[in-house]
Amino acid sequence: MKLSTNLVVDSLRDVAEPARKIEAMGFESLYVSERKHDPFMQLAVAATVTERIKLGPEIALAFPRNPMVLAYQAWDLQQASNGRFVLGLGTQVKAHNERRFGLEWHRPGPKLREYVLAIRAIWDCFQNGTELDFEGEFFRFNLMTPMFNPGPLEVAPPPIYIGAVNPWNCRMAGEVADGFHCHGFHTAKTLRENVISNIEQGLKNAGRQRKDFTITAPVMAVMGNTPAELDTMRERVRQMIGFYGATSYYKGMFEAHNWEGNFNRLLEKSRKGQWDSMADEITDEMLQEFAVEGYYEDIPRLLLEKYGDMLDQVLIYFGEPEKGDPENWQRLIKAFNESERLVK
Repeated sequence: MKLSTNLVVDSLRDVAEPARKIEAMGFESLYVSERKHDPFMQLAVAATVTERIKLGPEIALAFPRNPMVLAYQAWDLQQASNGRFVLGLGTQVKAHNERRFGLEWHRPGPKLREYVLAIRAIWDCFQNGTELDFEGEFFRFNLMTPMFNPGPLEVAPPPIYIGAVNPWNCRMAGEVADGFHCHGFHTAKTLRENVISNIEQGLKNAGRQRKDFTITAPVMAVMGNTPAELDTMRERVRQMIGFYGATSYYKGMFEAHNWEGNFNRLLEKSRKGQWDSMADEITDEMLQEFAVEGYYEDIPRLLLEKYGDMLDQVLIYFGEPEKGDPENWQRLIKAFNESERLVK
């Protein structure tokens, strides 16, 4: 299991220095999210100021971008990073597609599957000179002249990861993608039963091996150097669990643990705008299921015990290593490496 992180910035001017710091600490990968800013612009900056760390969007929204446009963007980033780019793709939800981007929402799972296959066909044309002749239900690409073909890379084309939550998309990712970005709001039980099992079924359907597929997930960790720091972080994590739990979408997750009463109270508080008291509904038992807790040097062992047979990379919520004490994170990464050797 490797430790990665994400970077959230307010401006492209804020990317370079944190990216350098994060690489120097020893993280495996640096991911950016598509929120207020274009992730590919941020990654272009990061690619030119780093040398080792892998780079990618946690997920980039697929449907607002044509596969051909995205194929070019990913190709350039793979070239600029000398083979360190990972293309993460997801659908977002219906409301954002229809109301924020003005798109038609129709069979998003099959469309995303075809999107991945279309990009691979375009890259095959770029890399190997294969005639471009892709015909699908949603996309058609059959024109590529020398003037517009960027030509082969000196490295392999980028891997493609899918971000999803529903069973069909999890299976689809196992069938056609190279990796998977899990949603951060989960317990080990729900992750195993609802996500990992479906990815593994997809891999089996396609005759593929788990060792050739990468699964990443943000995880919640209550960590610090002192009991006081643990107390502060514990309440912060409780608040986050309460915030997520006040959404009807996650009802099934609470039902899986027989927490229906807590869920109903969270939902009622959200309707009344009682956000500050959400954390009161998160018991110690719930906190234990959603998070691990310990001093920095204990966290790798705890995460390996909880997720070691499921995840290949983890990102820690509230991490922001570029803003914290680098010695804490270097100690954490060192403990990760030592724990991994012990497991092997």
